[in-house]
Amino acid sequence: MGFFLETLFGGLMAGMLYSLVALGFVLIFKASGVFNFAQGAMVLFAALAMARFSEWIPRWLGLDNALIANVLAFLVAGVIMFVVAWLIERLVLRHLVNQEGATLLMATLGITYFMEGLGQTLFGSDIYQINIGMPKDPIFLFESMFEGGVLVNKEDVIAAAIAAALVVVLSLFFQKTATGRALRAVADDHQAAQSIGIPLNRIWVIVWCVAGVVALVSGMIWGSKLGVQFSLTTVALRALPVIILGGLTSVPGAIIGGLIIGVGEKLSEVYVGPYVGGGIEIWFAYVLALVFLLFRPQGLFGEKIIDRV
Repeated sequence: MGFFLETLFGGLMAGMLYSLVALGFVLIFKASGVFNFAQGAMVLFAALAMARFSEWIPRWLGLDNALIANVLAFLVAGVIMFVVAWLIERLVLRHLVNQEGATLLMATLGITYFMEGLGQTLFGSDIYQINIGMPKDPIFLFESMFEGGVLVNKEDVIAAAIAAALVVVLSLFFQKTATGRALRAVADDHQAAQSIGIPLNRIWVIVWCVAGVVALVSGMIWGSKLGVQFSLTTVALRALPVIILGGLTSVPGAIIGGLIIGVGEKLSEVYVGPYVGGGIEIWFAYVLALVFLLFRPQGLFGEKIIDRV
């Protein structure tokens, strides 16, 4: 039982991190109807900015305090992501209002490659470390209930707590604020939202800025765990099954989908993998997403779209 719980907790922690990346997709799709293929590049770009400025700021200012340096690096990287979001809206999206979804998707693909190249030019292409002080030592829980206890990584617990807090804040933002309601209105119909006085361009800037902050937090956590390298863009591919499972328009769905996939990957690899030669963790999420596309394409919490003809 202890080993099962250990595997279960590991899956839940991984699932929360998947959900954090998936949130960026959901936020932008909810507000603009755009499937933002550039989310992985945004995570990488934000992580690179955080890693490099955490190195440069202590040298520039002569700081010895790592905490202050990390806070300043986070703020600078946050400002950079705001500027990136503003430029994306100003130079790209503003000229594509009311265009077909395929056109907007191709625009985000172009943004992806541009941001990857710009990140390499500005920050370099080596592997960088982000040390934000999260403890990496494992801890043992429920030692009185199970022999040897349940091994849990402190870093995973803290990362999951950060992701959960961000999810709660974003859910409240969408449900309780006037800006959040305006974002949902824009997602439903661009022209109708404009006709009642909702400034489409400003709304898109806001949602891309929020998605940039989410990408920064995601990049910071993933960079702390894995190091900042260009393979970090593939994290976005791990989030695709999450949004298919949870639904492209649902913030809670991104969380539930991430938890289901995280737990499913770990449990299937541990308990089924030895009988089939292993490797289930690599493809489990995509097979599960394919099943949902066949039988419930809108996902668990997505909105069912009915076109009247």
